[in-house]
Amino acid sequence: MPKTATADRVDRDQLIEFLRPRHKALLQTRRGDGSPQLSPVTCGVDEQGRIVVSTYPQRAKAVNARRDPRVSLCVLSDDFDGPWVQVDGQAEVLDLPAALDPLVDYFRSISGEHPDWDEYRAAMQRQGKSLVRVTIERWGPVATGGFPPELAHGQ
Repeated sequence: MPKTATADRVDRDQLIEFLRPRHKALLQTRRGDGSPQLSPVTCGVDEQGRIVVSTYPQRAKAVNARRDPRVSLCVLSDDFDGPWVQVDGQAEVLDLPAALDPLVDYFRSISGEHPDWDEYRAAMQRQGKSLVRVTIERWGPVATGGFPPELAHGQ
């Protein structure tokens, strides 16, 4: 039997529960001319339910989000054919030194505890890292691909 597409509406708590174990996304920002710019990113969810992405201050995603904070992410499952969701929100870009503790939270949200937090903090400072933090404003259904239900049953 063919796979049937799904589109499940979820509330904010269900959305956060869906997002937490998923760390692959496409982040869409807007270029200066308003056209979309997409970046594949590794993301986490902080304690306040915001999506967080580590970057460098000169990267297009950071430059664009500073100019126009309206962003979208398509958060994917590890299995490319698995469920995904589009999330829209407002981004803020944190630079060092303000980004340091949020970068620790970012690491924890993806990989758990680091064996040497002092070493991690020093590396983030040495690399001049920034953090894009997205406050979620709206989201679509958690979706999967496949045949539309009305066609799947006739296959």
